[in-house]
Amino acid sequence: MISTYLAPLAEVDAARDAHLAFLEELEGRGLVVTAGRQDPPNGGVVILGVDTEAEARELIAQDPYVQRGLAEYQAVGWQPSRGALAGWQRPA
Repeated sequence: MISTYLAPLAEVDAARDAHLAFLEELEGRGLVVTAGRQDPPNGGVVILGVDTEAEARELIAQDPYVQRGLAEYQAVGWQPSRGALAGWQRPA
């Protein structure tokens, strides 16, 4: 999921703790592979370990950034085949 901020960075940052708590909860459930803010900070990337785009969209709809109208996400499928994430599998 690739996000684009829809509000000034100060407004996004005011909700950042809630957003990070949301990602931490998903990570605890084994659903976040990795995530981070883009540089320059105009959005972010969240790689989810889910089976379908529908699952990804359902999860990301719960992001405080989305719920507060601060960001929108585009779903992009990806299969890592090289590097540190090659062969990554969702924890059982």
